[in-house]
Amino acid sequence: MGIFTRVRDVISSNINAMLDKAEDPEKMIKMIVREMEDTLVEVKASCAGAMATKKKIQRELTAVQKRADEWAGKARLAVDKGREDLAREALLEKRRYLARVDALHEEQAQCDSLVEQYQSDITQLEEKLTMAREKQRVLVQRHIHAQKKKQAENHIRKVDTADAMARFETFEHRIDRMEAEADLVNYGRKPTLDDEFSKLEGDEALERELAELKSSRGHHEANH
Repeated sequence: MGIFTRVRDVISSNINAMLDKAEDPEKMIKMIVREMEDTLVEVKASCAGAMATKKKIQRELTAVQKRADEWAGKARLAVDKGREDLAREALLEKRRYLARVDALHEEQAQCDSLVEQYQSDITQLEEKLTMAREKQRVLVQRHIHAQKKKQAENHIRKVDTADAMARFETFEHRIDRMEAEADLVNYGRKPTLDDEFSKLEGDEALERELAELKSSRGHHEANH
């Protein structure tokens, strides 16, 4: 593929459409930017070569024109000296150099057109490259933002979970403490006088009930 064909393809390319179809837009825009940079370097090198050729043509044109002028001068001298034969030969040499001048003018015009085309392509490529780099910057920023957002959300979830567990453990600890305090309410307390008599009364009632039970059982066995 020629350099001009590649340049046309790059300039006419729809970056947005290419990115929309890409599975990895960030990778795609990176490739596009690299291709544009490589193409721009090549076009600039070609343009520099064309400009160097233009200068070479200009130098040769100056030299050839000078030779044509010299032969014109010799033709005039030969006429002045009555040497028409030499004048005729000088005019033929002049004509030969002038033909070369015409050819060089044509080459110069073609070279001018080529340099102009290269310069136009460089301008358009630089504009396209600037746009592509901006796209790349935006995509990278979006990628970084998405990563930071994801990290923040993960951190928030971790914090929420840790906070919930902390609250649960605090609540569980409070319940354990309340149960322990309840168990310790009567632990180690000295019985009051009422407590002692109540115990005695309870013991006496228990003994009467036991005696009645024994008496009832003895009477029952005697009848049998």
